[in-house]
Amino acid sequence: MTVTTLPPTIPPAPEPPPKSFARRRSIGDRSFATVAVLSGLSVLAILLLISWATTKEAWPIFQHHATGFLFSKTWDPNSNHYGMLAFLFGTVVTSIIALVFAVPLSIGIALFVNEVAPRWLRRPVISVLDLLAVVPSVVFGLWALQVLAEPIRNFYEHVSDALSHIPIIGRLFEGPVNGSSFFTAGLILALMIVPIMTSLIREVFATTPANEKEAAWALGATRWEMVRGAIIPHSKAGMVGAMTIGLGRAMGETIAVALIIGSSPQITAKLFQPGDSMPAVIANNFGEASGDMRAALIGLGVMLFVLTLLVNLSANVLVQRSIRKSRGA
Repeated sequence: MTVTTLPPTIPPAPEPPPKSFARRRSIGDRSFATVAVLSGLSVLAILLLISWATTKEAWPIFQHHATGFLFSKTWDPNSNHYGMLAFLFGTVVTSIIALVFAVPLSIGIALFVNEVAPRWLRRPVISVLDLLAVVPSVVFGLWALQVLAEPIRNFYEHVSDALSHIPIIGRLFEGPVNGSSFFTAGLILALMIVPIMTSLIREVFATTPANEKEAAWALGATRWEMVRGAIIPHSKAGMVGAMTIGLGRAMGETIAVALIIGSSPQITAKLFQPGDSMPAVIANNFGEASGDMRAALIGLGVMLFVLTLLVNLSANVLVQRSIRKSRGA
């Protein structure tokens, strides 16, 4: 019996695409790359144009009164003296107060929605957060001014009396108290930045790999131990980014802060006292400003821009460091 061995069958080589198709594809790829590059560069161009235009308008105050503007806390248009330190202090203090309240609240809501709440409750909670995110800031300011200011002043009095004997903390909360104050502005800012921070942190928590959470459950971890050992370490970089966005929103918020902070430029350790912030003083005075005062207000905007940029760069460094640590772990 003779066995005939047939040579292996070699599949035919695929036909090359027509030259016209390859040409069209090449043109499409180049066009897409060009549009993408131009879109990215346009952001940088807009940023540079904003910086140039505002710095040009504020140049008289930097040229003739730079030392007094940058290092003085006195703001007196009648004597042509403009110092930004009191407004910088108010911006930083109210933003820190907002973060102190908003960060734990946002993390708690995000964990509740992702890990604890039943399915039927998640959508209503998310809808309420989305609704709060689109409420205009002037509504928050008017509500705080008309509804919150007087009751919270009575609350401040009780807090001040209770903490007045504690050496350091008592200094922060001692009287006389005022409903329109640094602390009230910080609370309103916290209420305003909670929705966006919660949405971002919730999305970051949702990216935690399921096998990491299941491994924690398999090792006998409780729910909190699973969150602390699996979700939080995986989400540190995203949480820092969310906090940065919330901080930027708090530092740049204008109308709500202008209505409730008290419009009294001062540097004081008393958080229940009225103050002022950089966006608020710009909103309150820009319409009537001219000459050096107008340049000083625009200069405040330039310095606020620089402050926000520094915060974003610092946050980017923290995010990159957190990513490197997580990869190393």
